[in-house]
Amino acid sequence: MTEPIPAAPAPLFGASDIRRLAEEIGVRPTKTLGQNFVIDGNTIRRIVAAADVEPGETVLEVGPGLGSLTLGLLDAAAAVVAVEIDPVLAAKLPETVKEWRPAAAAAFHLVHADAMKVTGLPVQPTALVANLPYNVAVPVVLHLLEQFPSLQHGLVMVQDEVADRLAAGPGSKTYGVPSVKAAWYSHMRKAGVIGMNVFWPAPKIHSGLVAFTRREPPATTATREQVFAVVDAAFAQRRKTLRAALAGWAGGAPEAERCLLAAGVDPTARGEVIDIAAFARIAEAKETGA
Repeated sequence: MTEPIPAAPAPLFGASDIRRLAEEIGVRPTKTLGQNFVIDGNTIRRIVAAADVEPGETVLEVGPGLGSLTLGLLDAAAAVVAVEIDPVLAAKLPETVKEWRPAAAAAFHLVHADAMKVTGLPVQPTALVANLPYNVAVPVVLHLLEQFPSLQHGLVMVQDEVADRLAAGPGSKTYGVPSVKAAWYSHMRKAGVIGMNVFWPAPKIHSGLVAFTRREPPATTATREQVFAVVDAAFAQRRKTLRAALAGWAGGAPEAERCLLAAGVDPTARGEVIDIAAFARIAEAKETGA
């Protein structure tokens, strides 16, 4: 008995498809919106595989552009909700989905909005998978993790340097504000590097993949805003000790030292060596007067 021949994978966009679609609607990628469209189907398959999307999941995609990644996500997930700020691209994408994935058209939801401001979606996503504009990647990730607690995991493609920062741990030279704030919501890890030639137009730097898994914030009576205020102050002047860096935030160096000691943190340490739980303890010490 002969084995059945497996079905060929659904087609994904190549360079000629992307350029044709862009020409049809008069779109030229803009630096202002950080638009770099993926033109390589194998890269899309790699991203979707690395995102570990389950068949029953609803995926949130930010900045779908012409739909390169959207098609790959529709092949893997139960539904995709895409947030697109560009009105021309937002108008075209549902048509593209109907043409290229007619069977999945009902599972596609388009939201024409700024991802930095969106607070509601037509469906609750469980995963975030996106090729994010370099210039707003970190605030977009933090905003979405805050607004949509249903997001349990995901994979984002960002500037490679930003990927290193998001995934960095205490003591790393790239550890900073993005690393700490992202750790409030999730565990982040570097999941790969993407070359320049799979994009149109080709950026001048490599892109990095960052995978994340949501976890509970540190147990603390301090609010997220209070903890993030400590983080911002600690890294405002990286070379300073925490005692000096937090003086303005705490109301003076002696008060900063009191908070640090109460939190079990060495006042002569610097912000880049302590984790999110320590920052939470510092914030709590100030608020409770411990």
